[in-house]
Amino acid sequence: MSDLILHHYPDSPFSEKVRLILGAKKLAWKSVRIPVIMPKPDVLALTGGYRRTPLLQIGADIYCDTALICDVLEHRQPLPSLYPAAEKGLARIVAQWADSTLFWAAMAYNLQPKGAASMWEGAPPEAAKAFAADRGAMAQGMTRLRPADAAAAYKSYLRRLAHMLEQNDFLVGDAPCVADFAVYHPLWFTRHRTPAVADIFQATPVVLDWMDRMAALGHGAPEKMGSADAIALAHASTPAAPHDDFFQDDHGIALGSRVSVAAESFGTELTEGELVAATRTQITLRRLDERAGTVHVHFPRVGYVMRALA
Repeated sequence: MSDLILHHYPDSPFSEKVRLILGAKKLAWKSVRIPVIMPKPDVLALTGGYRRTPLLQIGADIYCDTALICDVLEHRQPLPSLYPAAEKGLARIVAQWADSTLFWAAMAYNLQPKGAASMWEGAPPEAAKAFAADRGAMAQGMTRLRPADAAAAYKSYLRRLAHMLEQNDFLVGDAPCVADFAVYHPLWFTRHRTPAVADIFQATPVVLDWMDRMAALGHGAPEKMGSADAIALAHASTPAAPHDDFFQDDHGIALGSRVSVAAESFGTELTEGELVAATRTQITLRRLDERAGTVHVHFPRVGYVMRALA
């Protein structure tokens, strides 16, 4: 069975979501550290355009977006499950809310001047400017909350989460599920990267206790790997056979067509390739890269836009 290779960087909140899942499932994995901002030539060699963090690589298959990565890890190691049988729909809906609405409220709150100052304490001024420019380019066209509005929303969300945790150790029962991992990562960023504004948690101590339980899951024991080695592995590997027998045509685009796929918002860079699979949950493109060889790049259907290319 091919190794799980996570392309990430330590302070990435969405990467923390996946790292904790790997730890909870006790999965072996290899860690490829990628740049925080562009340029990211090794990432683009694998994805063809998609640049959000993290990526999961299995041989010559590249999985984009943590929602899809969660499904891949669940398939690799079904227990403990991310999707409790009795509350599977609820867990997925809470996770989607956390990865979008909660995340953006938390980040707008975190990156207020006081939080940003603590995040970049000791770093050269040009580092903060470069980061702001990079994320600004990724967020073109998005409506972002002002810090005061974000603070009000974040406090409300924390109170609602506290209510969910009053009777259970975790959000949807007595064991962590996908909802817990998705909710945890933006809160983790507040606590660990912008501690100057982490006093927002003081009103909801039950949330802090839950965060401690989540952190205790750990990341397992990753093995370091260089990005050049990961690309060489992709080049030497053959992508998994696509699920073309489960073709679900929602776009009127035939398999074999040239298409582009991009996120609906934030980091909307295009990935272009040949459509080789479109199932109920994901879209797969075949790409040929000079360095990575033939790769299959996988995207979830929800949150992404596919278009035919002339």
